[in-house]
Amino acid sequence: MKTIDYIPTSKIQRATKLVQTGAKVGVNYLKYYGEKIVNPELNKDKLNENNAEDIYDGLKSLKGSALKVAQMLSMDKSFLPQAFVEKFSLSQFSVPPLSAPLVLKTFKTNFGKSPFDIFDEFNANSVNAASIGQVHKALKNGKKLAVKIQYPGVANSISSDLSMVKPIAIRMFNLQGKDSDKYFKEVEDKLIEETNYSLELKQSQEVVKACKKIEDLVFPEYYPEYSSEKIITMDWMTGKHLSEFTALNTNPEVANKIGQALWNFYMYQIHVLKKVHADPHPGNFLVNNENQLVALDFGCVKQIPNDFYIPYFELIDKKVINNPKLFSDKLFELEILRIDDSKEEVIYFTDMFYDLLSLFTLPFQNEKFDFSDSDFFGNIAKLGERFAKDTNLRKMNGNRGSKHFIYINRTFFGLYNLMFDLKATIVVNQYQKYKL
Repeated sequence: MKTIDYIPTSKIQRATKLVQTGAKVGVNYLKYYGEKIVNPELNKDKLNENNAEDIYDGLKSLKGSALKVAQMLSMDKSFLPQAFVEKFSLSQFSVPPLSAPLVLKTFKTNFGKSPFDIFDEFNANSVNAASIGQVHKALKNGKKLAVKIQYPGVANSISSDLSMVKPIAIRMFNLQGKDSDKYFKEVEDKLIEETNYSLELKQSQEVVKACKKIEDLVFPEYYPEYSSEKIITMDWMTGKHLSEFTALNTNPEVANKIGQALWNFYMYQIHVLKKVHADPHPGNFLVNNENQLVALDFGCVKQIPNDFYIPYFELIDKKVINNPKLFSDKLFELEILRIDDSKEEVIYFTDMFYDLLSLFTLPFQNEKFDFSDSDFFGNIAKLGERFAKDTNLRKMNGNRGSKHFIYINRTFFGLYNLMFDLKATIVVNQYQKYKL
């Protein structure tokens, strides 16, 4: 794979790259509409492929928060065109890495020493590159290590990247009023946290200590003495990325075993720790030779405050969803309904979230749930298509919902998609045995 010798870091450089990418997308649309004149039956498949290719090519050279957005979008399989999902999924664990000279320079800048002065062996060629950092193999005292090095400049470009994305997001999601700033601040704060590897090291050690008792789940050990704010060192873990495993696995018992471990891991974090690894994409999980789930990368950990946790999970209860008064109260608590809503907006969003929650909470309604159920995911896709085509939604104030929805919903979208890929059947409340 071609390596990168330079990452644009200034606001002007990054804005120029985004403008160039936008121009390519514009040309794709012109070409599409020209061809459609000749062939009225032409669909948007080729347009989506070209746009996904050009957008991803632009973002992968910027890395950082720009590429992280693509990674987040790739988890939303039910709402994005397939071409975008496939292309953006590459941002999870396979993007062009930094060149070896730039790696060595970046390491020395952030650690004060060359990696060859610290490790017995160090491979300056990356084995795994993602949105914020890339991983290198090293050897110390006979132990194989993974050394994750953050791309230069990504932390300093987060605010400017989001300021460029903000106007587009406001139009896309119909956000109105000053309150919309809370959503962008939530994303900005979380991305800034993800660039703090000292924080990630602390979070990783805490999660490992709390969750290592969960069966069929393993973690790397982390090494503070070989880590810094921009470098983090851990055990080298072997195995297949979860997406590779699901593509090859034909044993439903193994799929159920892995799926149960994944589900228990997330339910334990959410309901016991009240914080969660909010980045559940295939690049953050391996399956080892013992068919155990290996959990990696705890840069994105979301704290779940009680004033959000309680009403959010009370909506799992059918007695709450099907009681108009209780349901309405919870929607107000979660800021889905607003006191300044018109009567039309109250009715519209109450009906909308009733349909959404009645579907999304189905995995919690029984003792077991089969995530290979194509009807369940088909209905999610249909619901997304329905809202995408609903012209009334564009007339409503889309600025609603607690800021905590961003990462909690992202967690559940990602988790559901991973469970669907595994085709796993799980025991919903099995995680509770680990509370003792």
